[in-house]
Amino acid sequence: MTSTPHDQPILDKPFVLDLFAGPGGLDVAAHVLGVPSLGIEWDKSACLTRYAAGLDTLHADVSAVRRDAFESLPPEINVLAGGPPCQTYSVAGSGVGRQALEQVKGYIERLMAGVSNEEIDKELKKLSDPRTALVLEPLRYAIQATRSPNRGNRPYDVIVLEQVPAVEALWEHYALVLRKIGLPDGTKYEVKVDVLDTETYGVPQTRSRAVLIARRKGLGEPFLPEPTHRAYEAKEWNRRNGGAVALAHQPALDEEIAPKPVTRQEKAEGPQPWVSMRMALPGRKKPFLVRSNYGSSGNPGRRGVRTDQQPAATVTGRISRFVVFEHLDENIVYEGSRFSMNEAGMLQSFPPEYPWSGKAQAQQVGNAVPPLFGAHLLSAALGLPAPDPEVLREPWVPATEEERAKLRSHGCGSADDCTASCPLPDKQAPPRSTGRKKKSSAG
Repeated sequence: MTSTPHDQPILDKPFVLDLFAGPGGLDVAAHVLGVPSLGIEWDKSACLTRYAAGLDTLHADVSAVRRDAFESLPPEINVLAGGPPCQTYSVAGSGVGRQALEQVKGYIERLMAGVSNEEIDKELKKLSDPRTALVLEPLRYAIQATRSPNRGNRPYDVIVLEQVPAVEALWEHYALVLRKIGLPDGTKYEVKVDVLDTETYGVPQTRSRAVLIARRKGLGEPFLPEPTHRAYEAKEWNRRNGGAVALAHQPALDEEIAPKPVTRQEKAEGPQPWVSMRMALPGRKKPFLVRSNYGSSGNPGRRGVRTDQQPAATVTGRISRFVVFEHLDENIVYEGSRFSMNEAGMLQSFPPEYPWSGKAQAQQVGNAVPPLFGAHLLSAALGLPAPDPEVLREPWVPATEEERAKLRSHGCGSADDCTASCPLPDKQAPPRSTGRKKKSSAG
């Protein structure tokens, strides 16, 4: 087996295909690394955000593109990435995905054995929630690439996937079959799988994700990105600081408002402290508390009230419901405004002034891959140097009207509207689950 140094590129010209692209988390990550990308997204509002941000986009259903338009994708794409919708696997979702884990593992094995898409599709119709099957799409794309005349039947060189921790078992099964069995054409991959915490990569929130990084055999053994920041431990924090309310009475220190670049010496000394909400939101001058009505990846210790000196709880589609309390003095607490979408995006590590557009913007923010985390994943997968977080603290420059029209012409078929090729409006909302009715907001 060959090995590749961590900071040695493994591809001359990487080009990312981002499945279930949302408002652009992985694409912003690719942009930071100077890597071109194309996203496929079926939600109209998320596409409007992407067009406004200047991101190349197809407004389409991922499954439909694989079935009917795969040959139209750029043949030079060599990196497959994405985060399939998580609602049926999330601990706050219906749970039917978790209940179907063994069944889905069987579909993985059958796909690798070369069973036809038509036969698999018939069986997938038996699942109680069709979204459960979307976790199979990255594998189906990987197989389809080896059957594409437009690509010369060339497999993807790199695969990067992320999802909620409950999907780790499926990523492990992906890894097993990619290593041992290989795709139907015989292509095998070296794979790494783990659950990583986003705050350990400089994202100002606690969010755990199951990740998979695979490299085609011959391109070197893959590795997971090395943490740059320390993990947040709620119990230890409360023990040392007397809890959120007690700490909130301490005055803000101006020098802590804006994060400072990490020096080489500091990097050599090991991971830095996690990034706090105060550091991520320099526009808020007064100390504040945040009360979340949602936990973090099923970890009860991460929910509740936090101060501006802590990372945010998991940013979900409910971020607009988080209550922000401003402390005027030791005895007065003022319930101020909620987080703006710009602030919510910054807690996800999106650049300031990212052009959130369309409807359900909070849902877009919550469902997105944190760009800084995505950049760490892509850089590790491609053998590139770790990303510079300072780049993501610069205001985002939106696309011009002319650029948006051009992007929408490509993505929708018209410069100013959707067309018959776009998903129908009544199909753009995910179907209701037949499991328990509690809804999830973190994709």
